[in-house]
Amino acid sequence: MRKIKTRFGEIEYNPDNLLHFPAGMIGFPTLHDFIVMPNKKEGPLFWIQSVDEPSIAFVLTDPSNFFLNYRIIPDDNERSVLRIEADDSCYILTVVTVPPDQKITINLAAPILFSPKTNRAMQVILENTDYHCKTPLPEVQVEKEEAENAK
Repeated sequence: MRKIKTRFGEIEYNPDNLLHFPAGMIGFPTLHDFIVMPNKKEGPLFWIQSVDEPSIAFVLTDPSNFFLNYRIIPDDNERSVLRIEADDSCYILTVVTVPPDQKITINLAAPILFSPKTNRAMQVILENTDYHCKTPLPEVQVEKEEAENAK
């Protein structure tokens, strides 16, 4: 077990359980390893904490919680990077942004592909798509989550 000091306090983690981004994330090419933080509240959002730079963490979500028809299928190159076969599971995650005005958006234009089999992930940029990097969450979903958090 190892420890790092983060915005969440001191965190102990097992290096064998890290989420590994071989190419880093968009805008953060040197950040390769992350800890998935345990959820303290029920809900669709969770944090990943950088091990390479403890001051950096991202909020992620499964976009299908909000956009039922959002589907991305990894191509051959992406499956190669993730070290998975065509029939292996691959989850789609998106980065969540919570600005000061609390108008939460998610980045549907640059999803994260994650393989639970290999603990490898990669962020991809979708080309020729109608998806946006600052897609507002549907109002009904935001109100529901706020109501649940108020309990």
